[in-house]
Amino acid sequence: MKLLRPIFLTAVLMLCFGFQTEHKAEYDVSLELVAENLVSPIGMAWPNDGSDRKFIIEQRGLIYIINKEGKLVETPFLDISKKVVKLTSRYDERGLLGLAFHPNFKENGRFFVYYSSAAAADKNDHVAILSEYKVDLKNRDKANPASEKVILRVPQPEWNHNGGQLLFDEKGFLLVGLGDGGSGGDPHGTIGNAQNINNVLGKIIRIDIDSKIPYGIPQDNPFVGKDGSDEIYAYGLRNPWRFSIDKKTGRLFCGDVGQNKYEEVNIIEKGKNYGWRIMEGYHTFNEQEAEKAKNIELIAPITEYSHDLGASVTGGYVYRGKSMKDFEGKYIFGDWRGILFTLSEQPDKTWKREQLSVKYPKFKDLNINSFGEDQQGEIYIMAQELDGPFQLSGKVFRLKQPD
Repeated sequence: MKLLRPIFLTAVLMLCFGFQTEHKAEYDVSLELVAENLVSPIGMAWPNDGSDRKFIIEQRGLIYIINKEGKLVETPFLDISKKVVKLTSRYDERGLLGLAFHPNFKENGRFFVYYSSAAAADKNDHVAILSEYKVDLKNRDKANPASEKVILRVPQPEWNHNGGQLLFDEKGFLLVGLGDGGSGGDPHGTIGNAQNINNVLGKIIRIDIDSKIPYGIPQDNPFVGKDGSDEIYAYGLRNPWRFSIDKKTGRLFCGDVGQNKYEEVNIIEKGKNYGWRIMEGYHTFNEQEAEKAKNIELIAPITEYSHDLGASVTGGYVYRGKSMKDFEGKYIFGDWRGILFTLSEQPDKTWKREQLSVKYPKFKDLNINSFGEDQQGEIYIMAQELDGPFQLSGKVFRLKQPD
């Protein structure tokens, strides 16, 4: 929904979206434990090479493989823990945050990671680094640690709101999620980083890693040939922690982490402004910025929920697998507090949110870090029982319908 007058946003959205309902059925889904004894698993990716392997990211800087037999390979695929900035033990938003395999990985062995580094941080907290690595051609269960090629460095003024999602779109271009630079309320610069089209913080960027070194710019990016950073694909985001593309429709769904009151899910479109720091969810966040932005076109989320319910949204996937037929076409996502939701598009193009009841002992005692999807379209959850990036309490689950 396009909104031209953000200061009147709440009233407009009540008329357009109505009230969202919560579903309280018993045991909508169950969880199958796939792997455990991991350290802060925060992401999953798979290469399109027919191997049916799943690669699990640990925040501290390691990547492990779950092989086609469903077993966790003991030796890490990649260990860059010495390159990752020193993390705090209790809670940290930095680390190894993203992984994506080149669409032609089977032939070229190229893959990409996003991590937080202290190298050349200067007065900033750290530097976000996007790098390319290659697999060891003699053992495709091992990366070549000496093959790193740094593609992009982005100074990060604070320790939090780092994004980190990596994803290749249908044209073979690499999408990268970058948070607003951290702290609270996007305080950097006169209008905040997320609304500043001359830097890449608070954005989803889109680059071509095949045409030039270190990268090229897709010519249909929205700011090519005009004021604004050529890399930008969409902006006005606070912390686009996890996003995914629906295999059937091609739509890009993003969970954007909120400030103090509201969490939101957006459908990302090229060149659009998603409102932060003017808005938080459907609501005005900064009154002065909203007054100035009356004639700026902002895009509302397709859902929001308050911190009475959750704390930090974790974007998921539209289900396109075969084992959970009741969930076909539903967007499955969650909250760090251990809550699962679905979103279903209605005939009037609004979205109905339902909270899922999970058949698993003490599921609400788990923190949901991230979601994953395998080659068959089945959905996975990365979670941990204890806070912090060094706790050996991480687990990987596959979503199932209860028996």
